[in-house]
Amino acid sequence: MATIVCTGPVEPLLYDMMQPFGEVVVAPDYTVESLIPMMDEAVGLVVRGEGLANKKVIESSPNLKVIGRPGVGYNNVDIAAATARKIPVVFAPGAGARAVAEATMAFMLALCKNLSFWDTQLKAGNWHSRYESKPGDFDGATLGIVGLGRIGQIVAQLAMPFQMKIIAHDPYADPDIAKTLGVKMVSLEQLIVASDFITMHAPATDQTHGIINADILKHVKPGAILVNLARGDLIMSLDILYDALRDGRLAAVGLDVFTPEPPDINHPIFKLPNCLTAPHSLGGTHRALEKLFNSMGSDMVSVLEGRRPQHLVNPEVYA
Repeated sequence: MATIVCTGPVEPLLYDMMQPFGEVVVAPDYTVESLIPMMDEAVGLVVRGEGLANKKVIESSPNLKVIGRPGVGYNNVDIAAATARKIPVVFAPGAGARAVAEATMAFMLALCKNLSFWDTQLKAGNWHSRYESKPGDFDGATLGIVGLGRIGQIVAQLAMPFQMKIIAHDPYADPDIAKTLGVKMVSLEQLIVASDFITMHAPATDQTHGIINADILKHVKPGAILVNLARGDLIMSLDILYDALRDGRLAAVGLDVFTPEPPDINHPIFKLPNCLTAPHSLGGTHRALEKLFNSMGSDMVSVLEGRRPQHLVNPEVYA
């Protein structure tokens, strides 16, 4: 019997969408060793979470016709191996952008207003902690956006009502879009020096790997807040963030993504009160997940019905 194998939980709507093509089955865990024995009858593969569609998995899937990623990233899929087999890889760019942008603002607000500190102090009975720290302001602060794609653009729109000055670094950004948003484009070095808040929205590529490194953080505006909900690879290491938090160059850090995932929670950064974290979860709102799976699922249906999908990572398979 044909199957659609999923490396993690999926939205209920996907079961209905895939019903004409096979049974949706979920792997017991994210490991390649668990996945490969399930791939003999698989016509579709949905890669979620830490799931991995590497060359070994793809070559162990004789009937595979399509690989789906319910998200914008696809670094856990071996695109070259899929293309060599003429297997389309579909993804869902933009479907979860609003959720990630909102979560970015939530991180910024929580860190700027020191909410975790106040909550902990009050619950410990320390009412007079109100005199121990001062929350920050959005009004008049400079927001530096690294990556002015879909998510970065929404973050800029959300920040505007707070009367923030917004700058961005993105060598591929459309200057007309930046102008319409009222965003000034600058170099990464200029952004680091000037920004009170730095938010990361660039894709994970060879060019962006470690774009935030020890050298660049030597020039960060003292007391800046850095938030990363894009990809862990954009940060060279947790060590450089830890050092910057310890010596005060960074006032706070918010992280929803890591390399590797899950991270080593014994790293000392996770003991710092000014490091706010989440398990790569904040883009997964109810509405966002429905949009992501509907977008990906629709394209998987297109492939399985012999039509070209809308959002395709490897268009050369149709050449």
